Amino acid sequence: MSGARIDLRLASQAEWIKIFDPRDWTIFVPSAEPMDTGRTLRIDLDVGGWMVTLRGTVVGKREQPVGVVVALAGSERDKINYLNGFVRGGLLNLREKRRLPIRLSVTYGAIEGPATTTTKDINEEGVFLFTDRPLPETSQVHMLVTVPGHVQPLSLVGKVSHTILAQDDEPPGMGIVFELDDAQREQLTEVVRDLEAALIAGKLPTTTLE
Repeated sequence: MSGARIDLRLASQAEWIKIFDPRDWTIFVPSAEPMDTGRTLRIDLDVGGWMVTLRGTVVGKREQPVGVVVALAGSERDKINYLNGFVRGGLLNLREKRRLPIRLSVTYGAIEGPATTTTKDINEEGVFLFTDRPLPETSQVHMLVTVPGHVQPLSLVGKVSHTILAQDDEPPGMGIVFELDDAQREQLTEVVRDLEAALIAGKLPTTTLE
């Protein structure tokens, strides 16, 4: 069954609370377009200028107001956690735990030589890279991370903390914990802070929000 794409613009953060059900991770999407149960759906969500793409499956319909109930994919969990924090206004308090659900281009040292991929998310402590061939756990990795608005890529070093393989339910890749000196960590903290501000303001390139 083919998928569909829909724009969902919410005027305020409070509207997100009204459409998201944390009990079963579903959202209500107003739509007059007929959609059968089981249809996959891409939702380009704008919450007061904060934009993110969500993916899920139609699991029900409503008549008043007219629309569909969408079960969000497990791969969207990090985005939803971040979005919930944004709506609650608790991002600063969650800084040690939250990860920015942003795709940045990365070149890193793979076993077969330099490889290029993208991040799933990033924060001051670590990053997750998409790859079908993750490095063994505890491997040290050098990465060049392309950051919007920066001429030179960010040079980072870290150690593989965990891997997700292709046969797992989630997209394959590897989590990396940064190993940085004070100057590098200060630079990274500033970059993450700027990325977060741009994300909230809706100023990041759309390619980073997939």
